[in-house]
Amino acid sequence: MTNAPAEPPRSLFRHPDFVKLWTAETISQFGTQVTLLALPIIAASTLNVTPFEFGLLGTIEFLPFILLSLPAGVWVDRLRRRPILIAGDLVRAASLASIPIAFAFDALTIWQLYVVGFINGCATVFFDVAYQSYLPALVERNQIVDGNSKLQTSQSAAQITGPGIAGVIIGTVTAPFAIVLDSISFIVSALFMFAIRRNEPAPEPTVDEAGNRPSMRTEIAEGLRYVGGHPFLRSIAATTASSNLFSNVVYAILILYLVRQLEFSPEQIGLAFSLGSIGFLLGALTANRIAKRVGVGPTIVASSFAFGPSALLVAIAPSDLALPFVIASVFFGGLGGAIYNINQVSLRQAITPDRMQGRMNATMRFIVWGTIPIGATLGGFLGGIIGLHETIWVGAIGGLFVFLPVLFSPVRGIREMPAPIEDSAATEDDVMPVGQQPRAESIEPDDAA
Repeated sequence: MTNAPAEPPRSLFRHPDFVKLWTAETISQFGTQVTLLALPIIAASTLNVTPFEFGLLGTIEFLPFILLSLPAGVWVDRLRRRPILIAGDLVRAASLASIPIAFAFDALTIWQLYVVGFINGCATVFFDVAYQSYLPALVERNQIVDGNSKLQTSQSAAQITGPGIAGVIIGTVTAPFAIVLDSISFIVSALFMFAIRRNEPAPEPTVDEAGNRPSMRTEIAEGLRYVGGHPFLRSIAATTASSNLFSNVVYAILILYLVRQLEFSPEQIGLAFSLGSIGFLLGALTANRIAKRVGVGPTIVASSFAFGPSALLVAIAPSDLALPFVIASVFFGGLGGAIYNINQVSLRQAITPDRMQGRMNATMRFIVWGTIPIGATLGGFLGGIIGLHETIWVGAIGGLFVFLPVLFSPVRGIREMPAPIEDSAATEDDVMPVGQQPRAESIEPDDAA
């Protein structure tokens, strides 16, 4: 008697709760594209801030990722994730709504943008960490890859079409009022999250050998030791952190440079980022094929070498051909960044035991996103001292060398994804051939970048 073949998993298109999650994230992703473009345009054009004040806006937006990432990883492991997601959406909706209200009463200042950026950053830290952990609780284990693929498709579509649409909206209704759309998108996202009906059990509390729950400091320290003691994670973190440092020297004043010196309109800026983001989608579609052909490690090294110098295209762009040069810069940065991040995510998941996944994610984000506000502050400072164009050259030259940590590490020798490590076989002292994911979480805005 033969066993019946295993029943294939049902399509996620017929999974009502996943469809709600997917719809919520898609709406939010498109809304966010408006704010990503509108907020710096408000600072550059409406408020006419200095380069240092402009760069400080990016610093403040990312400051919560330094202050809160590590404790957020512990809290998300201790609490139900869906209430965290709903609260994160509502907090961001309220803070963004304050901008058009203040503008309507002629009371908008750069200080309010700083406060909104900081509040949104705090909410995003908890939302992002909870979001990565919620999908496995919502769908079956054999549907996780399919779910991630669909969510990534929405993000790619938003990055490609969103900036162009945002540029048209901003040019039509002005940047402060365009932000209303993003505020509404977070409210709609929260409503879809609230409508999810699948019961989410409370996480089992972690206890030590004496039956006591470890302190937050103990759990944070364990995540730091794991990442810091792993040669692959350590080298990936160094490449990603240095990339985020130098790329944000450029990003901190890029829109200011495009608006004031190259005289780009909001529509042109949106067009540049929309067309350039096709590189991100192409990288997402080809990342696995490239890794299978040339090996995981060589792919990581090559992609980090590719996205590092992309800012040079902005630095060398002639004023009469600046638009195609900026499009090419975004294209190659997104192409290399997507390939790098996807392979790092997969490698990180393969070599990290389940019990460490949350804290490893939070620790990596703390390290690699921690350089973002430093780069943004440095970019704003240099922009006011040596000039906007010269600052872009500084960031572009620094980006040429970000591939060195992974090149001179065991990462380059990985050919195939390693087998998963079971919790029972893993200890804090494990130092196995590993490769870890980067952030793009700035380029990714993912983790690397």
